[in-house]
Amino acid sequence: VQLQASGGGWVQAGGSLRLSCAASRRTFSRLGMGWFRQAPGKEREFVAAITWNGGSTLNADSVKGRFIIFRDNTKDTLYLQMNSLKPEDAAVYYCAASTSNYRLTLFDSYEYWGQGTLVTVSS
Repeated sequence: VQLQASGGGWVQAGGSLRLSCAASRRTFSRLGMGWFRQAPGKEREFVAAITWNGGSTLNADSVKGRFIIFRDNTKDTLYLQMNSLKPEDAAVYYCAASTSNYRLTLFDSYEYWGQGTLVTVSS
């Protein structure tokens, strides 16, 4: 599975961005999907995840109420709607795919990773 993340850019604090992650294979509809991020000098951290059919979503405490993860299995695409962005949200955002649909908050649960898209938030 190849994953192509896009939608990053520059935004002022309080603004919004929508990230997309396009998958290369029709097996997308069976994959658990997640978003992680990594800021300079920090470890990669979990942001949000969604099960294969969108029936369950998980969010990191730091983004609850601001970020929404959703997917369109007819388009093999994952999304992350980011609202009320803060300077601390600035990072490279990675999408990832898991064949297990379990433990989706964990880095090691994912077999496939996209290349990352940069989000910059100015105060």
